[in-house]
Amino acid sequence: MSPELPENSFDVKAFLKNLTTRPGIYKMLNDQGEIIYIGKAKNLKNRVSSYFKKQTASTKQQAMVAKIANIEVTVTHTEGEALLLECQQIKRHKPRYNICLRDDRSYPYIFLSSEHDFPQITLHRGAKKRKGKYFGPYPGIGAIKESLKLLQRIFPIRQCDDSFYNNRSRPCLQHQIGRCTAPCVGLIDKATYALDVDSTVLFLEGKGGLLIDQLIVKMEQAAAKLEYEQAAGFRDQILKLRSVLEKHFVHGERGDVDIIACATKAGVACVQVFFIRNGQHLGNKVFFPKITDEHDPAAIVQAFIPQYYLDKQAPHELIVSHQPEEAELLTEVLATQAKHAVAIAHNVRGERSKWLQMACTNAENSLLSKLSDKQGLYARFLSLQEELGCKELPKRLECFDISHTQGDQTVASCVVFDREGPVKSAYRRFNIEGITGGDDYAAIHQAVFRRFKRLKQGEHTAPDILLIDGGKGQVHEAQKALAELDINNVMIVGVSKGPDRKPGMEKLILADQEQPIDIKPGASGLLLIQHIRDEAHRFAITGHRQRRGKAKKQSAMEAIPGLGPKRRQVLLKQFGGLQGISQASVDALCGVDGISRHLAQRIYELFHHQDDN
Repeated sequence: MSPELPENSFDVKAFLKNLTTRPGIYKMLNDQGEIIYIGKAKNLKNRVSSYFKKQTASTKQQAMVAKIANIEVTVTHTEGEALLLECQQIKRHKPRYNICLRDDRSYPYIFLSSEHDFPQITLHRGAKKRKGKYFGPYPGIGAIKESLKLLQRIFPIRQCDDSFYNNRSRPCLQHQIGRCTAPCVGLIDKATYALDVDSTVLFLEGKGGLLIDQLIVKMEQAAAKLEYEQAAGFRDQILKLRSVLEKHFVHGERGDVDIIACATKAGVACVQVFFIRNGQHLGNKVFFPKITDEHDPAAIVQAFIPQYYLDKQAPHELIVSHQPEEAELLTEVLATQAKHAVAIAHNVRGERSKWLQMACTNAENSLLSKLSDKQGLYARFLSLQEELGCKELPKRLECFDISHTQGDQTVASCVVFDREGPVKSAYRRFNIEGITGGDDYAAIHQAVFRRFKRLKQGEHTAPDILLIDGGKGQVHEAQKALAELDINNVMIVGVSKGPDRKPGMEKLILADQEQPIDIKPGASGLLLIQHIRDEAHRFAITGHRQRRGKAKKQSAMEAIPGLGPKRRQVLLKQFGGLQGISQASVDALCGVDGISRHLAQRIYELFHHQDDN
């Protein structure tokens, strides 16, 4: 076997000799201990061995194998368990050679409470702990807000939170514009309100036709009793419902279906998902999985399905543009997780074929748009390299900015861009302490020192270029901070706004040059600098406003008679901070030792006085 193995310090023979044939996952690590690939296998020995046979290994596999310094194995009982574990580990470690789903947020639902006499309908994200019904998932917050807005116009049940609802003394604006029946102040009885709740459930369950039939009967009964105003109300609901159903319901679909289409080009992959629940089209979502090489669309669909669905409820059917290789295993595991049968369909006809084609077209259009943006951004990096005279094309930029109000509540921001644009997960803010108010030089020194101290501890990657919003003084302080940490391989560039502070007139200042750099008028590299500088400014101002607002609330709490330091500390601990206190009802505040109802009302009004305006 030795002539087939690449030269590597890893003792493959000894490892394979003792490797089990049971199912499980394998992690491939490089010489720095980083996981570069995670895979699963029905037979670990056969699967791992295939990587070390040149006649069967692909070019990508051979390049990866050359970097292997160790392999770690976890044995499972079944291949299905291995698939679940592989998915979890890929999401956690995001190895370089795996296809990784970037968007891993939990998806929102519409929630209808069942623990109130007058149920609340609202947006929900996270664990389903509250008692009630959940409808979805929806592709995003925008889709839910649109649905809630439609529901409010047809069936005006309350959407306010409980703390607001429990402390009303008069109807709010939503009642005045006809979008709530004001159960908070007793303007509707429980039985009448329940009718609107039942109608809302029918609508969200996709039983629009049945709901219209019921409303027609009610309209005719009201007209027969000469209750023409009530009959007109039912008529208006029917007309609005028909309009909504025409726009949002999918002909020929009455179940839960997701349509998944994939398109690839030039090393970029796009997956488009259309969500259909109870025959209602809830919207669509686009994903750009991280890939390092060209992959077949079927392989991307194969990787996408478990990473996306194994921690959420899968629908009864997935219609896919490319059949995944392990469709049978995927359906088995998804069905076990969802506790209902799940089918994966590829060759579909009729109305389903039209929807699949629409998803494919959307995926291709999104991919072309992404490639266009990526190429434009790449051109800006090339221009920046030319303008700054860099030997190599920059891969990563960081930019610092400072925000304060007359020296108070100073916040420094650090934003990060790579060749694909903003890397928001790498953004950081620093609350600046221990300096003279308004000393931007000291603030930059502290922020840069704290950021790069973490870099030396291995918490993040070093940038090729460090941009500082400011002139020579700020650049000098950043240079001093890096020198104190013995970091000398980062280019520091100051971005001065120029005498007129007009966009496009910025001056670029290098640490080792007396005069600013002359930039070609209209150079796209300058647009990149403006973009990252503006983003750093936005991020700093947002952080400063949040800090200032928090300080104001804290000082306002200090001014409440009877709320001393000890009681403030108890409140902060009980509710996990100011945000928790601001969301608490008067009853919840009363539940804390030492807080009377009168004091609780004062605290509540501090955070909610604007509601009655």
